[in-house]
Amino acid sequence: MTHDHDLVLRPSAAQTEAALNPPPGRNGGDLVVETLSGLGATTVFGLPGQHALGMFDALRRSALQYVGLRVENNAGFAADAYGRITGEAAPLLLSTGPGALTSLAALQEAAAASAPVLAISSQIPTAGLGGGRHGYLHELPDQQASFRGVVKSVHTVRAQSQIPSALAAAWESALTAPHGPVWVEIPQDVLLAPTNLPVVTAMDATPEEVVPRPELTAVAAHLLSTAARPAIIAGGGVVRADASGKLLQLAERLNAPVVTTFGGKGAFPWNHPLSLQSWLEDRHTTDLLEDADVLLVIGSGLGELSSNYHTFKPRGRVVQIEADLGKLESNHPALGIHGDARLALSALLETVGERPDPTAPERVRTLLARVGERIAAQELTLEQDVLAAVRRALPDGSPSFWDMTILAYWAWSAFDPRRPNTMHSAQGAGGLGYGFPAALGAAAADPTRPVLAVSGDGGALYSIAELATAKQYGLDVTWLIVDDGGYGILREYMTDAFGQATATELARPDYVALAESFGVPGIRTSPGTLEADLSKALATPGPSVVLLPAVLRMFAPTHLDG
Repeated sequence: MTHDHDLVLRPSAAQTEAALNPPPGRNGGDLVVETLSGLGATTVFGLPGQHALGMFDALRRSALQYVGLRVENNAGFAADAYGRITGEAAPLLLSTGPGALTSLAALQEAAAASAPVLAISSQIPTAGLGGGRHGYLHELPDQQASFRGVVKSVHTVRAQSQIPSALAAAWESALTAPHGPVWVEIPQDVLLAPTNLPVVTAMDATPEEVVPRPELTAVAAHLLSTAARPAIIAGGGVVRADASGKLLQLAERLNAPVVTTFGGKGAFPWNHPLSLQSWLEDRHTTDLLEDADVLLVIGSGLGELSSNYHTFKPRGRVVQIEADLGKLESNHPALGIHGDARLALSALLETVGERPDPTAPERVRTLLARVGERIAAQELTLEQDVLAAVRRALPDGSPSFWDMTILAYWAWSAFDPRRPNTMHSAQGAGGLGYGFPAALGAAAADPTRPVLAVSGDGGALYSIAELATAKQYGLDVTWLIVDDGGYGILREYMTDAFGQATATELARPDYVALAESFGVPGIRTSPGTLEADLSKALATPGPSVVLLPAVLRMFAPTHLDG
């Protein structure tokens, strides 16, 4: 009796001949790039270093496109964005020790945002491994230990024959829901040593599907169908699963209002009659969600920002669908369903009943009107006008990447992304410097449309060196820098808390002149000319900088009330 797993494909005569006589001049680095190509990678990001030179030497013998950034952390942000845009695992090539460690903040953001990144680092020679103090350049007692608490999985290589399987396992891990960054470590001598192993060809690394349990989705469908006041919170898991269409079907069938988290921007049409938009940092929204007798939370762990700083206290039954097992019921008791958002929504649509509710659109209109009145009372016309100008200037379908800056905090709540998977920010881990290098990664992923990056002057200084990258590769990114002379949001926080700010003011360069020194055109704009200047920059191929000197204010929080 023959079982399927007993079947082995026999190589052809030509394949056998090629395997027996591999091309000369290959090393362990070639096994890396051949495996990446076999897995389907087309673009890699990184920065060369002494121990990693075997991989970089092999790149010239491959068809992989290499995008080299100037700082490892920025290379990690670029790979993160590439993964978000394409849904593929973006390879990130790094050197040992300082080079690898410099990427940690970017990998933390990728982990928080469930972005698939395949980080491949060199290691000191195998003779120096084992925790001894051998004094090798870049030596760490246990390099992997620095990454275990950050990435999704760690994979080690100690011989050339392990390279293809280790990379395939890492690739599968990165792309199994929830997506995330993974870490592969290969010693210098393994990368540099000549190899007679056959050229790596077909690789099988199919991600596992996280299928929800049918008895749980049946209970959820019953609860939603019989609810008096259902509501839905849609998180980033909906966007990553490409499940926005199914979410729309479910919401319309249930007549359930939908709010999207900041990571879930675009998961639901902004101006739909059932759209509560993204005003999560608003007590009016919190009240409506607390009043729901059945609340469906899909693709969100209801973390700090999504729960209005943990002031949200649901009174009804919560149904939580989440691919990340660790986030399931981590903040609120619920009917927890471990599963991919798309598969779970498909299961609900098979059994959930029509639920007429002519009052739902009116409740949505009332909620949005109350939010609008609260914002209007704070006299924040400048901020709203600037954000509206950015929206009008940005072509539909063009992605935008937002740094941790006041205009981005406005955008989380008030910006209409128009389409799923087009608005991204660093609100997962909250580190500075994300916007511009991430936009470069998105431009490398899809060079057919312009990309917008938005930074404050403080965040811009983290990634200013990448103007050289943008120019070198001709990446079509327009960088809007809002210059308020410091860390604006921290200035606000400290002034509110202590009466005055400390360590928030910055001496800054002339950003327009600095951009032009890199060969990148720059322009100084104003709130009145922003739309025209930004539209022109986005319509002009290649990188550009638009500088907006302006002091913006944040709308008042509601989580401190009472």
